[in-house]
Amino acid sequence: MEVYYTIEKKAAAEFKDRGSKFLAYAYPVKSVEQVKECLQEIKKEHPKATHHCYAYRLGTDGLQFRAVDDGEPSGSAGKPILGQIDSKQLTDVLVIVVRYFGGTLLGVPGLINAYKMSCALVLQLVPAVQKNVEARYQLTFDYTILNDVMIVVKQHNCTVLSQDVQLFCSMQIGIPKASLDLCLLRLKDIYNLEVKAL
Repeated sequence: MEVYYTIEKKAAAEFKDRGSKFLAYAYPVKSVEQVKECLQEIKKEHPKATHHCYAYRLGTDGLQFRAVDDGEPSGSAGKPILGQIDSKQLTDVLVIVVRYFGGTLLGVPGLINAYKMSCALVLQLVPAVQKNVEARYQLTFDYTILNDVMIVVKQHNCTVLSQDVQLFCSMQIGIPKASLDLCLLRLKDIYNLEVKAL
């Protein structure tokens, strides 16, 4: 896998069914810590809501995920939300759906539909962006070869994750997997440049 899809901005949408109100929020997230922060924010914003159901998928391998029903019948909220994230093949995404109970029970099929629709609506509002799956590397070098290093970094669409540019420089970069071998060959051709996988 050389590319993945995610979102880059937040969005909110609303869905109503028989008096119940479902507010869906989509967030770009990179870690479980960020998921927790977003959840706290929403719970503060909607303290009177009956349920705060959510699902997320993290990482380019998509192996880190969770679906939470928050008191709704098992599998009626978190799973349909995760199902929508997966149907769009997204990762590094969190969707929280806040429910205000309207007095009429929707039943499990009704709940599945409501959570699925809420999530589908909010994900329609944010464009999915394609990103390169990257391998992380640490570069250590003398300032005199900064220009040579930057030429290779730019030509291979690498992401500069962090840099410390002084007399002696260090830089963390993400190299797109599609051009990893060629980029590493070119970097290793630069005299006095130390390249280390992270």
